[in-house]
Amino acid sequence: MNDFSDLRGKVAAITGGSGIIGKTLARGLCNAGINAIILDYKPERGKLTAKEISAGAEGGTAICFAADVTDRESLIRAREKIREKFGALDFLINCAGGNKATATTAKEVIAESEKELKGTFFDLDIGGFDGVFDLNFKGTVLPTMILAEDMVRRGSGVILNISSMNAYRPLTKIPAYSAAKAAINNFTQWLAVHFAPAGVRVNAIAPGFLLTNQNRFLLTDEKTGEMTPRGRKIISATPMGRYAEPEELIGTMLYLLSDASSFVTGVVIPVDGGFSAFSGV
Repeated sequence: MNDFSDLRGKVAAITGGSGIIGKTLARGLCNAGINAIILDYKPERGKLTAKEISAGAEGGTAICFAADVTDRESLIRAREKIREKFGALDFLINCAGGNKATATTAKEVIAESEKELKGTFFDLDIGGFDGVFDLNFKGTVLPTMILAEDMVRRGSGVILNISSMNAYRPLTKIPAYSAAKAAINNFTQWLAVHFAPAGVRVNAIAPGFLLTNQNRFLLTDEKTGEMTPRGRKIISATPMGRYAEPEELIGTMLYLLSDASSFVTGVVIPVDGGFSAFSGV
């Protein structure tokens, strides 16, 4: 039985480490004995997160370095700090992401007889699309480009991207987010092939549905706290009948980082309560 003891003492950088998923994964890293570097464009927030995680960690410690996943120079500065303190990374987890209201339609579909197109695809702000793609897709590509170089030169390391169920089956209302996450899946496979001879593995996790700050306004009624019709649709399409807990991603993360998955690269693993397997019938 693998106890993930091979992970102890390793060093991981995680983007989006102050978010709901990122903070949970960073805590999971530290509890497995990994030293976690939280990369956050708001360093004070990141430092508070790192302090909170380190205080309760069972093994590794967490620190924060300032970095914006869409800004090359800030990532280069973070890489230099990583080199100074740790030498090189063992793992990179690309967790930064999110949606924007300006890239979200108010209506799920355009009715056959509908003449008023307000709240549909035609009413979206292309700037919202840019922001969603910058954060999710560019925010995965650019940190990898800057921070994985040392892994390739050394001939070992693991990159783990955070995808989404939207990558497999695009949800109504959120075209930019769905498309950006689909791009992450494709990029994960492409990069896995590109890096395989160099000894660096690249995989992804596709979480099922969690209640987050980004989607809460779509899934729950702000006044009553009850599920919206959209929220009820998600639960009815999830065979396990509930939302995921962030902690339920930790085991898959540790497996993909550890030597237990040494021959696994280029895969995207759903952690979704059966959502991707369910036909609705």
